[in-house]
Amino acid sequence: MTKKKETVSTNVIPLKSIANAILYIRGHKIILDADLANLYEVETKVLIQAVKRNINRFPEDFMFQLSKEEFEILRSQFVTSSQWGGRRYPPYAFTEQGVAMLSSVLRSERAVQVNIEIMRTFVKLREMLSSNKDLSIKLKKLEKKYDDQFKNVFEAIRQLMSADDDKKKRPIGFAPWTED
Repeated sequence: MTKKKETVSTNVIPLKSIANAILYIRGHKIILDADLANLYEVETKVLIQAVKRNINRFPEDFMFQLSKEEFEILRSQFVTSSQWGGRRYPPYAFTEQGVAMLSSVLRSERAVQVNIEIMRTFVKLREMLSSNKDLSIKLKKLEKKYDDQFKNVFEAIRQLMSADDDKKKRPIGFAPWTED
């Protein structure tokens, strides 16, 4: 009789630290090589070496290297660039699929657990974006609905105001009697 492993959610890494590592570059949500190495608790060069030994598993939509310009822009956005200070080359960016592929390249138990947490984070971000989009659509519908309703109220007020202007106002007070 084989004993099944119990799946206990022991968050190896807090969701927030993974979410903070996710950046948006070239239309993709990515995590940089140095951030992944930090999460996997390996040196960046070890991670890159493992990837290069298995480069056929990482097409451009799984992993790409930042251009020098992208790297400079990224570096300038972060006040503390000590983690990138001594780099001789721009970092590699891993998309969600690239991160998933890393689990087949990095075979440690830590890598498996980290990948599970990263995948969960990507899913939660997608859910948040989706609910945010749904909320935005609902808000636009409400704005339109209430704009139309308030438009009718304001139109009714304008009509009431113009109806008062059309009536001749009788003077207040005593008017001398005149006979024509």
